[in-house]
Amino acid sequence: MANNTSQHILSTSANLLGFCLFVITSLHISNQIETHLIDELTSLVAIILTASCIFSFVSIRTSNPHREKSSEVIADYLFFVALIGVAVIILLISFNFID
Repeated sequence: MANNTSQHILSTSANLLGFCLFVITSLHISNQIETHLIDELTSLVAIILTASCIFSFVSIRTSNPHREKSSEVIADYLFFVALIGVAVIILLISFNFID
């Protein structure tokens, strides 16, 4: 069975993981107390994106059709949750700079 979305999830999750690490680094450099919630949420999203990368990689590399499909579905759900988290992070950063 050919993977339809695993390659896309893997590459996009890795790129968004880089975004999260950039945000965490930027918040630590700016040393702002108000950004503690953003820092924690970004760390959580980074963990979810890492799990999504792992499951999509397993889906690509496995020869077991059942494991391939289940890993791809898990990666897909984790990626969707992470996308919502990234949207919340962007909103929080935007509101933080407006104040």
